Amino acid sequence: MKSNAPHKRTATLSMTFVTVALLAGCSNDSEYGRLGMPAPATEEGPRILSLWQGSWLAAMVVGVFVWGLLIWAIVAYRRREGDPLPSQIRYSVPIEILYTVAPLLMILVLFYFTQRDQTILTKISNEQTHSVNVVGWRWSWAFNYEEEKAYDVGTPGERPTLWLPVDEKVKFVLTSPDVIHSFWVPAFLMKMDIVPGRRNAFEVTPNKLGTFVGKCAELCGVDHSRMLFNVKVVSRADYDLHIAELKAKGQQGSLDSGRAKVAGE
Repeated sequence: MKSNAPHKRTATLSMTFVTVALLAGCSNDSEYGRLGMPAPATEEGPRILSLWQGSWLAAMVVGVFVWGLLIWAIVAYRRREGDPLPSQIRYSVPIEILYTVAPLLMILVLFYFTQRDQTILTKISNEQTHSVNVVGWRWSWAFNYEEEKAYDVGTPGERPTLWLPVDEKVKFVLTSPDVIHSFWVPAFLMKMDIVPGRRNAFEVTPNKLGTFVGKCAELCGVDHSRMLFNVKVVSRADYDLHIAELKAKGQQGSLDSGRAKVAGE
């Protein structure tokens, strides 16, 4: 009589691997736990990260279940020598209901959590400490600090830099004079399209000091890859000093979309 020990060991190892993978996905501290996402640098980031991890966890559970059924069917129902052909079934209403209802339920669950978080993340509370009008054009950026009445278009040949005070909510108002761009700071785990003729907006609260990379996430033409910028999250004192420096250089007031494009060239 054959022993089932090898099969049991294989099953145990498989379950151990799946368990470790799922538990690793629950940790926000490791790069593997974040499943490719950067460490959140805003108060809103963990919500987006949680949605991302939950989606992957659901996908892994469904994947393991489907793979298990496939392997079981292959092993249990493999044709053996002398076996007659199985009875042929043209229709199976229960199976058709199952493969219609199950995907529909999965989509509805993902839709619910996505819509819930998207509603919260895109809500404009107007409780921000300050607002920045982000102007994106082919092929650079300008930043109008609206409350401070100052603007920055960067230095020719260098990436423009957006300065933000740490632990203060900021409202981004996005405008463009030409084509659709997308304002994306990966460490913020948030991005939004910049549509000509429309003022899109969102709010975040940066909560980590440091310099982060930003880019355009919408293919906008031949020099799309040039649309890079930096984000410096600093103390309030350093932020005020930077605004004073901009004003000392004559960069007071604000630039509309057209003037921003001319000033940045």
